[in-house]
Amino acid sequence: MPANPAPPPAAARPPAGGDLPPPDSTTAVPEPAAEPPPPAPEPTAATLPLAGPPRDRPLTKDFPQKGRMILQSTRPPVLETEMEVFDKTVITPNDRFYVEWHAGTVPTAINALFFRLTVHGNVVKPLSLSLADLKAMKKVEITAIDQAPGNSRGLFQPRVPGIQWGHGAMGNAKWTGVPLRDILTMAGIRPGTVQLRFKGLAKPVPGAPEYMKSLNLAHAMNGEVIVAFAMNGAPMPVLNGFPLRLIVPGWYGNYWIKALTDIEALSTPDDNYWMASGERVPANRNADVAPGTMGFDSAPVSRMAPRSFITNVTNGEKLMPDKPAIVRGIAMGGDNGVARVDFSSDGGLSWMPAKLGKDTGKYGFRQWEARIAKPAAGKLALMSRCTSTGGQTQSMTPNWNPGGLARNAIEMVQVTVSSPEAESDALQ
Repeated sequence: MPANPAPPPAAARPPAGGDLPPPDSTTAVPEPAAEPPPPAPEPTAATLPLAGPPRDRPLTKDFPQKGRMILQSTRPPVLETEMEVFDKTVITPNDRFYVEWHAGTVPTAINALFFRLTVHGNVVKPLSLSLADLKAMKKVEITAIDQAPGNSRGLFQPRVPGIQWGHGAMGNAKWTGVPLRDILTMAGIRPGTVQLRFKGLAKPVPGAPEYMKSLNLAHAMNGEVIVAFAMNGAPMPVLNGFPLRLIVPGWYGNYWIKALTDIEALSTPDDNYWMASGERVPANRNADVAPGTMGFDSAPVSRMAPRSFITNVTNGEKLMPDKPAIVRGIAMGGDNGVARVDFSSDGGLSWMPAKLGKDTGKYGFRQWEARIAKPAAGKLALMSRCTSTGGQTQSMTPNWNPGGLARNAIEMVQVTVSSPEAESDALQ
């Protein structure tokens, strides 16, 4: 029987493990890449800067065409925008834009083909206009802020009833539509007309007055008021007024009738509840009376006042000592443009001019920015103050009225300046 053949020389042997190098090879084997950390969970609640508890509100994504919103009410839908949204852009995205409806039936199923806008009353030729009719007319676009008259109601002291809004019942958008003046001209306004009254598809709860608002004829015909069918270049979202919304730049959003379907020319001043009794404020510049005052002269809440907000710093935040800090925010001139914004880091004892961002139009948000060069350790009270091109400046003293409407005071954000080392030493 033949002897077993001798093994081949080491150099001729195939590498151990097939194509892999032998165990004593100096070639490094790469370690597997570390897995990225899991994303941080989304917050489930927001804490609002209200005058008292409860300050927390749930966050929701459960409403059609809406992203994450602060839930104030489910029926009717009332959704607030988080302040961080305003820090990212002066144009508020449609899916993060606040929502407010009055109690009753909110229109959610509208057949755009059969929808009609009617114009009637003291006119020469009553109209029934389809969406196609309106879109065939001359289009205009305006950038304007929609702000609920009760925005920031939750900061009123003493407290008042109603939705306890933080500062997020507002938004700034590009609205596309038809000048109201052109529609009224087509209908032919008869002599003696004093006001135009507007109504939408929403229905009140049984026994409650129908929601309607009116504008004086000169205001309705000024060319700035429009009937909009698009918001930021897209069809009007359902919860923001699809298919048509009245846009009244410089005025509070209660005049911006959603799902607008009816325009009536009136030969006498409108005496419906929502003009004669509801949503009224003291008839003075700051809509202000002392708490408990009765029998004061009042007027419908209408023209917005200047306001400004800090958007990139929140209450309780910590800043590093001796390290420059940038503070950003937004401002609005109300029914005028923004002339200037001033910033204070010492609770209003001293002020410095803030740098203004791009002007998107007199009725839109204007971003501003200020720098704290070397914040010293301790507490800081940050404030911003807007002055409009009409000469009105925010007040240091908060206004008060029983409806919690038209707040225009300077707002404060309190922060602490301290280093981690100092906090560690303090704990030892």
